[in-house]
Amino acid sequence: MASIFTKIVKGEIPSYKIAETENCYSFLDIFPLTEGHTLVIPKMEVDNLFDLPDDIYTELWAFSKKIGNAIRDAYPCIKVGVAVIGLEVPHAHIHLMPINAMNDINFTKPKLKLSPEVLEASRQKIISHLKL
Repeated sequence: MASIFTKIVKGEIPSYKIAETENCYSFLDIFPLTEGHTLVIPKMEVDNLFDLPDDIYTELWAFSKKIGNAIRDAYPCIKVGVAVIGLEVPHAHIHLMPINAMNDINFTKPKLKLSPEVLEASRQKIISHLKL
């Protein structure tokens, strides 16, 4: 059965898409830790990041770098935090988020509840800084 991320890539479930390539897709996390929290995924449905073919693994990280740079430019932050956890959805994914403190990337804290308008504004803000 297809993961929720595969359904997003196929357009079966809507997302706040940031960008995509032939093999990668990025979109806002709708349950973010910080505003601008973005997920980057391979379109190939693989549960474990390290099980990706080397070429797609490398492309995923290069794509993540571009998305991360756009997040950094869109949000005043000390760093763009990167996390690969993969327990919540059985589809490899990278979390990118603007952070100013260690606790900003603490996945045990409550998630933000952002309106569709805030999510769309966030999406546009990141896209406006994207250099593909």
